[in-house]
Amino acid sequence: MAELTQRASAIRAAIAGYIESRREAKLKGKDGDVDLASKYEYETWLASAAARAKHLQSVTHVLKATHPSAKGSNVYVQPGEMLGRGEVGTHSLGPEFAEDTAVADAKHLDVFSLLKLPFEGRRVLDWLRDGDVDIRVALHSDPAVADRWIKAFKGLIRVEERLASHAFAKQVYWLAGESATQNDQYHLLQPMFSSALAHAVHGEIQEARFGESNKLARQAFRAKEAHEGPYRDYRSLAVRKLGGTKPQNVSQLNSERGGINYLLASLPPTWSPQGLRIPLGLTSMMDRFAYFKGTRRLLKSLADFLLGDPPPNGTTRSTRRAIEQELAARLALFAAEIRMRFEPGWSRDPECVLASCEKLWLDPERVELPVRVDPEHPEWEAQDREFIAAYDLGNWPDEVAGQFANWVNARLRDAGLTTVGDAEFRHWARQVIVDAAWPVPTNRRAPMGGEG
Repeated sequence: MAELTQRASAIRAAIAGYIESRREAKLKGKDGDVDLASKYEYETWLASAAARAKHLQSVTHVLKATHPSAKGSNVYVQPGEMLGRGEVGTHSLGPEFAEDTAVADAKHLDVFSLLKLPFEGRRVLDWLRDGDVDIRVALHSDPAVADRWIKAFKGLIRVEERLASHAFAKQVYWLAGESATQNDQYHLLQPMFSSALAHAVHGEIQEARFGESNKLARQAFRAKEAHEGPYRDYRSLAVRKLGGTKPQNVSQLNSERGGINYLLASLPPTWSPQGLRIPLGLTSMMDRFAYFKGTRRLLKSLADFLLGDPPPNGTTRSTRRAIEQELAARLALFAAEIRMRFEPGWSRDPECVLASCEKLWLDPERVELPVRVDPEHPEWEAQDREFIAAYDLGNWPDEVAGQFANWVNARLRDAGLTTVGDAEFRHWARQVIVDAAWPVPTNRRAPMGGEG
């Protein structure tokens, strides 16, 4: 029986601390449950974790990201093993990349949480893979038991005997060459989702949004001052939300991202000789939205369609849904263009009399500006702090959705649809996409009722 070195004792203490945190979380409010508590004894829990490790798989490409019911193979391929291509892809990551974990049941993710526990700047899993002696002794005093557990934990990286795709993977191959009998004549329209690449992109964008160095560069850019570092800005981002309310069912890294996977804009530049003007003196931006890029045409199409009393069938629902979704997308584009065109803080102008929720919606980066402290204008500090508090409270997206719903109802009544009311109000409000956490688009819940 090997004795614990000081380093092995430290490793065991780290692992025991993690198991204890799991025990405390599970036994909260169940202090008298002796059977449940016994499951969190050090060796008992590790034996269970080793047995459950077979349900985990280290991957770089996750099949369930394409569809949650896909039943095919996940793939682990180190970027360095991939052929270099001209496009940006997983092969661009190099040796430093975040491997993901796919899991058949999210209840086993606590095993991976243990394996990624940090120790001396590396994960427990990395020490296990390197055959570290101290971690072997720390796991169990019996070398045979420790070796069996280590083999189970290291089995996260495995190559399936036969790789299989699935209909839900949507991996459609398009004949791009001349010979349909040659595999290299096809182009894959839907590659597997690279969680490793998505995680690297997510980290870069999060750093650009919230990192201290880029924050200083952004302040210098706005103040038109020199700054020694680069300034990064990702505009017109979209978000693909994977996993719904349970992002852990897709993969571990997807859970760490909260299901958020950024999509970079691929839009041609737009030029407008007139452009938008700062909304001073307006009590609401909705009427100005009516004149924004095709909005009136969409409203007319919706009103004409509903006035035609279409039958309640799938075709009607599909047609109506297409118009509604395009109208909601126009609203999101309208807000994005205002935020892009005007310097943050424009809503501080005394002539800006928009509703508070619209100021928060259209001028969200104002919360990053320094609070104004001026003895001659003591109200400025109170206004700025109130603005930040209201933004953090987060009620304003629902209020904007309600204003949009009231506005649509009013326009439809003007067109002759006199029967629209609370049911329609709630329906329109649910269509709205509001930047509730810049720049992540979020569907807001519908408010309870409408005006008029």
